[in-house]
Amino acid sequence: MTEPGRRAVLDTFRWVEGHADVWRVFADADALRKVVAGLAAPWSDVGVTHVVGIEARGFVVGAPVAVALGAGFVAVRKGPAGALPGATLTTTAAADYRRRRHDLRMQDLLGPGTRVLLVDDWAERGSQATAAATLVRRSGAEFLGVSLVVDELSDDVRTRLGRVTSLVTRQDLGDL
Repeated sequence: MTEPGRRAVLDTFRWVEGHADVWRVFADADALRKVVAGLAAPWSDVGVTHVVGIEARGFVVGAPVAVALGAGFVAVRKGPAGALPGATLTTTAAADYRRRRHDLRMQDLLGPGTRVLLVDDWAERGSQATAAATLVRRSGAEFLGVSLVVDELSDDVRTRLGRVTSLVTRQDLGDL
């Protein structure tokens, strides 16, 4: 089930002026359907109750993966307090690939008995994925792992996150 998703990414992805254009993958309905199915498939038999996605593209892929798994979706927002209503959990991510640190916030909607998968489009340094995992664990939920469109994580970060699945690696995408 993951091979059609992998093929969809490889067929539609482009480097544009030195930037990764993952958006074109999402703009193609057939490619998006295959990507969502590919992200969900490795996790279909582990009892995922919730998917979390990090703003912004994590929302694009996370919500449909949640639907595919019959799970709920919980957003992880970047930015100042007040970005989400009600009680929230907050942590600061280590510097990202642009050397920026982000405050990540998640509504306090999870807890004991919930089994959570993080879905995102791309993880390079893994700082935001690691911070999101911290929020999930802090909520009392069980963090199951990460499903990525593009994996560029180091082995050290992958070990800290636990199980990581992806459709492609950065190396699969070729040169800029």
